[in-house]
Amino acid sequence: MKKGDRTREHIIMKSAEIFNQRGYAGTSLNDIIADTGIQKGGIYRHFASKDEIALEAYNYASSMVASKFSEAVDREQSASGKLVAFFRVYENVVNDPPFIGGCPMQNTAVESDDTHLELCGQARQGMHAILDMMKSIIRDGIQAGEFREDLDVDAIASFAIFLVGGRDFTQQVGWR
Repeated sequence: MKKGDRTREHIIMKSAEIFNQRGYAGTSLNDIIADTGIQKGGIYRHFASKDEIALEAYNYASSMVASKFSEAVDREQSASGKLVAFFRVYENVVNDPPFIGGCPMQNTAVESDDTHLELCGQARQGMHAILDMMKSIIRDGIQAGEFREDLDVDAIASFAIFLVGGRDFTQQVGWR
């Protein structure tokens, strides 16, 4: 990896932590400069704007959390085991969060819902992907005979997501 690519990656990783903890509105370019140790010119050599950094940082943070869900689920064979593994990702969220500052999808969706439409749209897509993953696990469990055939997959998946992410998360994916 070239030095420029490593620098860009460093900016994204550090910015993801800052944005996830302070939010888009609460993070300034000076905060990014302070946390990365890279001067303004160096930042602008890699990114055209704070918006571009925020979008890249969100993609990085959400992919880290999504990979933790995928890794946990992939280790299990049964649908019920996959559901339990899904919840275990957030089992020790206070001491061992999947990403610093909490769930980037939820944080970003809640903070940006009326302030940064592109960022909010990305967060909603991420939350829908997690919801779809949950639905797929439940459908697989029904097909394997692990769960009853008459289960309402959408309602069960939404309820499970509600248990993980709370009311704000489920409102952002359209379940109220």
